[in-house]
Amino acid sequence: MRIGLIGAGAVAKYHVAAAEALPGARLTAVCDIDETAAARAVQGVDGVRIHTDYRALVESSDVDAVIVNTPHSLHLPMTVDAARAGKHVLVEKPMATSLQDCDLMVQETRDAGVGLAIGHIQHFLPDKVMARDVLAAGDLGDVVMIRDHRSTDYRPGRRPEWFFSRSIAGGGALLNIGGHCLDRSLWFGGARAVDVSASVAQRFGVPVETDGMIALRLANGVGVTIAVVSDAPTHSDSLTIVCERGVIETDPRVGTLVRSDGQTRRVREPHPDDIQHAFTAQLADFLGVIDGEAPAVPLEHARHVVELVLASYESAVVQRSQQIPMLSRVTV
Repeated sequence: MRIGLIGAGAVAKYHVAAAEALPGARLTAVCDIDETAAARAVQGVDGVRIHTDYRALVESSDVDAVIVNTPHSLHLPMTVDAARAGKHVLVEKPMATSLQDCDLMVQETRDAGVGLAIGHIQHFLPDKVMARDVLAAGDLGDVVMIRDHRSTDYRPGRRPEWFFSRSIAGGGALLNIGGHCLDRSLWFGGARAVDVSASVAQRFGVPVETDGMIALRLANGVGVTIAVVSDAPTHSDSLTIVCERGVIETDPRVGTLVRSDGQTRRVREPHPDDIQHAFTAQLADFLGVIDGEAPAVPLEHARHVVELVLASYESAVVQRSQQIPMLSRVTV
């Protein structure tokens, strides 16, 4: 499968290495409005054509599928153009910045007969995969509640300027970092959310939220709390899954720990290659989608993450919880 990468930002190197590692894939093109950044992303990789206009890439005869690794508001038009050109599409999370855009992406790819997958990388990180396996073994019983805490940095100058534009990014820390938390919390919680309550803070003089808290009630009764904090004294990427007979804690820098009956055991140590391993596994999953297999991350799940971020913004404005009707779901 000949892959074209659109966007040479921070995680481009992982996408490039993934395409190089998999025998069923080959990177043939890269695009970025900054030609120097595009060239830097594929340095050392032979035979890669460089573009500065994504439309030239998606219309190229040497590309079968594209990875959309761009600002969030561009996910829709790039996916649509790629689908109409007959290219399969892997889109970095969030799926889009509105539910209407999510639905149109699904419809356009379906009409074109091409595969669509959303890059929620949490499903492929080894520490999270191990937590999934521990839950699947059944020894700890059912999940009863989840606590998710992430630190980030939304100070000016700490990330590209487009992150601070609501029209381009679709939001701030809750959409960007909180999207990861919502994704993995729903995954481990095992159900859609039916109720969401949120508050946000807007610090450092930027036009988007820099911090936020979300409380969810899932359809199966599981309670979820999520906190995203900017410029915290210590780094945090901690997910705690409370089960009937034990607790799982997972953090990419610490690994995966399980505590039950007063005893703690580390079931997976962190490894320096964990992030690259996840991106390679994600691309392998995308190749499976192209071959007609179901994606590891259902499109409906990716859409629901966007739905919950938008409901969180509304909750923060009106200062009360928002109900998430089951009728809002779509068949994808």
